[in-house]
Amino acid sequence: MKALEHFKTITHHRHLVMGYCFKLGLYKQGLLHDLSKYAPVEFLVGCRYYQGDRSPNNAEREATGVSMAWLHHKGRNKHHFEYWIDYSLNPGEGMVGMEMPTQYVVEMFVDRIAASRNYMKDAYTDASALEYYKKGCHKYIMHPKTAELLEQLLVMLAEKGEEETFSYVRYQVLHNA
Repeated sequence: MKALEHFKTITHHRHLVMGYCFKLGLYKQGLLHDLSKYAPVEFLVGCRYYQGDRSPNNAEREATGVSMAWLHHKGRNKHHFEYWIDYSLNPGEGMVGMEMPTQYVVEMFVDRIAASRNYMKDAYTDASALEYYKKGCHKYIMHPKTAELLEQLLVMLAEKGEEETFSYVRYQVLHNA
């Protein structure tokens, strides 16, 4: 078990997200971000499957066929698009992504930056979060408007950098929400 390493990783991630949220005026979200990772159902899995360069939830899923830690986490954290999946009101459509409130899309955006920084360390660039998103976005069940805003912000980060993107998010995206 790698309890100390996992604790350091999730705490560093939380602090990164907290700093980003504070820059954007999302103080409450910054303080509350990912607190469920310290609950035993998530924390103990993180310790057991810790690798340091990717989510232990993926390793749990590979080992057991399901990640109970992830199911717990996504059901308690509104910045994950999976939290917003529900049955469609249109018969026969099945499960669909609901539109996320803007402040949670923004938290998801900074969460992806922090995760990329945390796992990639010195290899991180402003394009890293976009590159990771592009690898899996075709499989996501996400509302089109949510996906559009997230991708817009990730592309802007990759092209214009953190300072300009964060200014845009704070004074345009969040101000107009």
